[in-house]
Amino acid sequence: MKHLLQNAWLSRGTLACLLWPLAQCYGLLVRLRRALYRRGILRSERFRVPVVVVGNVVAGGAGKTPLVIALVRHLQAQQLAVGVVSRGYGRTASGCVEVTPTAPPAQTGDEPALIHRLTGAPVFVARQRTQALRALLAAHPETAVVICDDGLQHYALQRDIEIAAFDDRGAGNGWLLPAGPLREPWPERQRQGLDLVLHTGQRPAFDGFQSSRQLAGEAWSADGGQVALDGLRGRPVTALAGIANPQAFFGMLADAGLTLEASIALPDHHVFSEADLAGLQGRTVLCTEKDAVKLFALPAAAGLDLLAVPLVFSPEPAFFAAFDALLAPRLSPLPSTHGHQIA
Repeated sequence: MKHLLQNAWLSRGTLACLLWPLAQCYGLLVRLRRALYRRGILRSERFRVPVVVVGNVVAGGAGKTPLVIALVRHLQAQQLAVGVVSRGYGRTASGCVEVTPTAPPAQTGDEPALIHRLTGAPVFVARQRTQALRALLAAHPETAVVICDDGLQHYALQRDIEIAAFDDRGAGNGWLLPAGPLREPWPERQRQGLDLVLHTGQRPAFDGFQSSRQLAGEAWSADGGQVALDGLRGRPVTALAGIANPQAFFGMLADAGLTLEASIALPDHHVFSEADLAGLQGRTVLCTEKDAVKLFALPAAAGLDLLAVPLVFSPEPAFFAAFDALLAPRLSPLPSTHGHQIA
């Protein structure tokens, strides 16, 4: 077994080395593209409201959507009208679409649908986030702040505040795609206008604010009914997740004292079908809220004991204090003079 593990490690290292030249080329393209936007050769658009971009420097999910939801709720608590724009990754519809309670998640994207359902904030999706933002402001001119879900690398949209979310992977091996997980050079990117770093995992790899996450005490069904999570202890349950890190969800369920008779891990943004629910009749099935916005719409879900378990995500108070300090001067009607408007 030891030799197998050593060979596996050597294989990963060899693969990374083979991909290193591609990563170097990718890094040059990233820097060139950023420079073209900074010099105005590529067009970047500014809007009349402060724009807060929340995104990842690493590929894959790192907790940005829970952070977007937390920021929207934080601003709403201050009586500020907040809107959200997103690309709507994985959606089937083209063009610019407003997320509504009746819009199929397949047309808007699962994460935008979840953000709208949990916050009630207006959410618009489009491949070009600038297009989504124009539509948002036209439909909701009272909007005072816009949160961009993802988009750190979408330089066509000028921004006032940049926030990067990192999970326990940190910067990984420190290499750019495809040899590593980085979309942009790190920590170089941190010195180029990034305002806040929030760690969403339990083991921060470098400096930044921290957050906590835990499962809510109740799960909810498609009809809005609630079941205490404690009440599910002692009976077998099946866990189902189509998110970036399904094992994290499964581990939190186990830590809550639940007995997992089966765990079904699917790719992030998985497009659920009736086939995914086949054979689950008679079981208690637990899923994430992100999966629930798609699963509850399937006819087969009506015959299942299917429950969504919300995630309680809480950035530390110091993070919100730092965010408020950055945002306050930009709520002025005067034009922003922030240094990284196009990056």
